[in-house]
Amino acid sequence: MTFFSRLDLQEGLQIFSVLHVIPFCVILGGRHSAWVRNWAIWKYFKSYFPIKLVKTHDLSPKHNYIIGSHPHGILAHGAFINFTTEATGFSHLFPSITPFLLTLEWIFWIPLVREYVMSLGLSSVSESSVRYKLTCNGLGNAVIIVVGGAAEALLCHPGANTLYLKKHKGFVRLALQTGAFLVPSYSFGENEVYKQENFTEGTWLRLFQKTYQKPFKSLLGLSLCTFHGRGLTRGSWGFLPFNGPITTVVGEPLPVPKIDKPNQETVDKYHALYISALHKLFDQYKVEYGLLETQQLNII
Repeated sequence: MTFFSRLDLQEGLQIFSVLHVIPFCVILGGRHSAWVRNWAIWKYFKSYFPIKLVKTHDLSPKHNYIIGSHPHGILAHGAFINFTTEATGFSHLFPSITPFLLTLEWIFWIPLVREYVMSLGLSSVSESSVRYKLTCNGLGNAVIIVVGGAAEALLCHPGANTLYLKKHKGFVRLALQTGAFLVPSYSFGENEVYKQENFTEGTWLRLFQKTYQKPFKSLLGLSLCTFHGRGLTRGSWGFLPFNGPITTVVGEPLPVPKIDKPNQETVDKYHALYISALHKLFDQYKVEYGLLETQQLNII
């Protein structure tokens, strides 16, 4: 009874809402269900941190979009709650836009899990799936790509703002081939909700991590991160994320011409424009959402 006396009903519901998603994020299309996206549990999930979605510009339903989501963080909580549920009012902020958050393809081979994630609007990150959403599904579609991928999770530390982006140009090439506008977004606070352990080179823990990192990523597409958060009670140790605000700011759309076979020079040009827009977004909102003026966005 002592344990339960330390949790009020509101906090208990918030914790449950996060706990029920963690297995899918750790172990772990697009068939939207408005009913599932509007479940009350997502409101508790949002309030746990809390999480907020900020619009800076309209997204016209006359176009399709590729929204780059940064940073990956450990479990990308900001991208999940903002783009796969209505807890933060995506449809109200961006009317007539249908979001598809992209995730690993093998998840969609698991019965029941597949139906669950598809009802939220999650879709496979495979090229064929993305291309279908942007060319054969009408207009007003927005695919959300966590561009840094699993490797970027290893860069996730409180106070860190480092992205894997310099060599990640496939999403820009796909935007050019489909004519989808590019939209940068940044989730301030995403890297603050877990603490990740860094093992010293030469130790057996670092050797173990390096030995199993490659096969783990090859088999599941996930990085072998050693991280922790809080437990069921405040101040305890566990795998619940720390309570800290996450604010996802969606930037200005970057118009992209449709070119069936873009050359490398064109891809590089729009990749540079995207990075510039992301830097601008980060610098404009970093102080407002908890960072210091001196903190910089580091792209590698």
